[in-house]
Amino acid sequence: MKQTCLCRSTQGLGQGVALLALRLFAAYEFGEAGLEKWRGENWFADIREAFPFPFDLLPAGLSWNLAMGAELLVPLLLVFGLFTRLGAAALMVLTAVAWYAVHAGNGYNVCDNGYKMAFIYLLLLLPLLLQGAGRFSLDALLARRRQAADKP
Repeated sequence: MKQTCLCRSTQGLGQGVALLALRLFAAYEFGEAGLEKWRGENWFADIREAFPFPFDLLPAGLSWNLAMGAELLVPLLLVFGLFTRLGAAALMVLTAVAWYAVHAGNGYNVCDNGYKMAFIYLLLLLPLLLQGAGRFSLDALLARRRQAADKP
């Protein structure tokens, strides 16, 4: 019986560490893209017509600011593990639009500006969307506090 408990405990630890690593890697990658947009010129006007509906209806400046804002704010949330599922979903939508508008017609190869990295980012975000932030997060801390407060 004790072996089973120890195994469950280490499995939970491993999952927590794995989700933390995914969160930190995703935060770095998307934060870097957000900083590039912050420091760069808005090139969305050149590709706005390639955006899928309904994103093609938004002005290029608004799309640029929404993408940059998501790429700067959500990584901070991921680092702390706060609103992780919502953040992962937002970044998945952003990545899907980028895949469709920029990378889809270029094949798979990264060197050809293909969709390989978009695909990898979607796979990276999937466990965060489905499992949440894991035990080393503010989401988990808030859930534990909520459970403790709900107990009579």
